[in-house]
Amino acid sequence: MTVYLNGAYLPKEEAHISPDDRGFLLADGVYEVTRCYDGHLFAWDRHLTRLERSLKELQIQQPDVDFEAVSHALLKQNNMDTGDATIYLQITRGVAPRTHAFPKISVTPTVYALARTFDMNPADWTNGVKTITAPDMRWLRCDIKSVSLLPNVLAQQRAHEAGVEEAILIRDGVITEGSHTSFCGIKDGVLYTHPDSNLILPGITRAIVLELCDQLNIPVKLFPILESKLHTLDEMMILGTGSEVMPVIQIDNHQVGNGKPGPITMKLQKAYKDLITKTIAQ
Repeated sequence: MTVYLNGAYLPKEEAHISPDDRGFLLADGVYEVTRCYDGHLFAWDRHLTRLERSLKELQIQQPDVDFEAVSHALLKQNNMDTGDATIYLQITRGVAPRTHAFPKISVTPTVYALARTFDMNPADWTNGVKTITAPDMRWLRCDIKSVSLLPNVLAQQRAHEAGVEEAILIRDGVITEGSHTSFCGIKDGVLYTHPDSNLILPGITRAIVLELCDQLNIPVKLFPILESKLHTLDEMMILGTGSEVMPVIQIDNHQVGNGKPGPITMKLQKAYKDLITKTIAQ
């Protein structure tokens, strides 16, 4: 596999970073994951905008790199320009002596990127998935797509051990999002999701789905879903670059609705997939 590291394309096994890299030592960095369909970078501009915002929030220098060109080069060099794939981009502050404060001298950010094939069970989109709830133990800047993901990892491990797809996070009695997805619920035909704030990541798929709701005349309320009201929801879904629009049919031991993907969820799923098809055709 060929990867990109600091201006060079090289075999992955030859890609090395310094032990003084602040991303390695302090999780001082950000990342993005973009879905690729037959060589097309889906919602690329949105991902790039979010990446730039994350860099700005952490005061990391914007690298002089054409990330779109790098992404296409990696897809081509790894024979992934057909089929489903993802592009992973990671930028850290760079190499400097270990201190908690930012380096006193200017350092060059470390830039890493790779392409990977994407595989997911198609039946999950048709039949829906099961989830559990877990405490949201993350820091208070979840709006930054930071590489500091240990609380997310622990939550997802709980889901893995429970044999389910995702852990839905709860902070102070309120649903925030999943360990690696956004979360939406449907009640009486209205879609509810946590409003944008420092407590959730501004999900790209979530933003697109909210736009589709407007086009499809599906009412939306950006209002926190209370943990105590979870059992009253008619439908649930998780949204993400990999998950797309994924129906949720069970949370903890509670069946959602009639235990099958709900009609509004499936309507949004179709609209999202139609958008992907339209984008590829352009």
